[in-house]
Amino acid sequence: MFGSMVIVGWILFGFGIARFMVALFNMASKPYLPDQRGHTCDKKVSVLVPARNEEENIARLLENFTTWRDEVHELIIYDDMSSDDTYAITLQKSLSDYKLKVVHGRGLTPGWLGKNHACHQLSTMASGDIFLFIDADVTINKSTIKRSVVYMEKHGLELLSFFPTQIIDNPGSRLSVPLMNWILLSLLPLLAVRLSGRPSLAAANGQFMMFSREQYLNLRPHSRFRMSPVEDIAIIKYYKRERLKVATLLGRGDVKCRMYNNLHEAIGGFSKNIFDFFGGNAFLCFLFVLATTVAPFCIFIYNGPAAGLSYVFIIITIRFFVSVASSQNAFINILLIIPQHIVLWIITLNAAINRQKKNLTWKGRNIF
Repeated sequence: MFGSMVIVGWILFGFGIARFMVALFNMASKPYLPDQRGHTCDKKVSVLVPARNEEENIARLLENFTTWRDEVHELIIYDDMSSDDTYAITLQKSLSDYKLKVVHGRGLTPGWLGKNHACHQLSTMASGDIFLFIDADVTINKSTIKRSVVYMEKHGLELLSFFPTQIIDNPGSRLSVPLMNWILLSLLPLLAVRLSGRPSLAAANGQFMMFSREQYLNLRPHSRFRMSPVEDIAIIKYYKRERLKVATLLGRGDVKCRMYNNLHEAIGGFSKNIFDFFGGNAFLCFLFVLATTVAPFCIFIYNGPAAGLSYVFIIITIRFFVSVASSQNAFINILLIIPQHIVLWIITLNAAINRQKKNLTWKGRNIF
């Protein structure tokens, strides 16, 4: 028994080293949008925003729109039956800007999830050469859209996605939001999304997804995955299966987002997609969470203090690498390692309960 546990300890240690190497690679390779100075872009970009009960975010988005307005052909906002002032705020602004259009959604077609339906409807209205789908809580810096189109053309991409720099400014978000990048950037080398043709090496974020018009209309991805609560990951894997070039980058300030305002929102939000970080496999997700929980204790007990202390160093360094790559506060993330891990357990258990009961709602709609 003791010998078996020693082997298990070294396996866990090896897994930690592998994650250390992936996190180091992601930090060192700097998967960010290049400057692209001197490059021109003549593509017409349609920015498409599905919005449901987003009155606070939509006001900020419209203000942000003024900084990159000249880079786009149009901004279309689809108000998905909001019960707040989302439509009224957007309509008032659209009366004084011909590039801004607002559509009042009339209902959700049976057999669709709300966001996928809204994105599909937006695609039928857009007239640009490039479709850029963003969430209402996203902030984009000036020149980011133009540089993104240049990057797509340079690498022959049909889809470009960003994991935005997350605005983390309250206790709830500090305990939860860094977990997403901690998982992603210690398991997936982001450059592999572009350089490898394997669908398993893919990740995307629906907060910013830029498509070429021709292939989008050919594949109709939001329609194809109309019932997927994690359509972003499903779409990029589908594009890879179709042997189309894709890429995913980190925002590094070019694209920002305040994902959740409190811990309750974060747990609900991450519960709907955490399994999809592991290919939709709940067992692999639980195995990862369990392994990262017991590894320090197991290694200390069965492999000795030297191995245990080395593993603790690996844990801390992974947090540092991921935080630096993600433009997050490394000191705070290291300080909150244990509380964040407790939140990870809560999210995972909540996701399992929701999957079992088929009971997960988002913005007043059931998504299972």
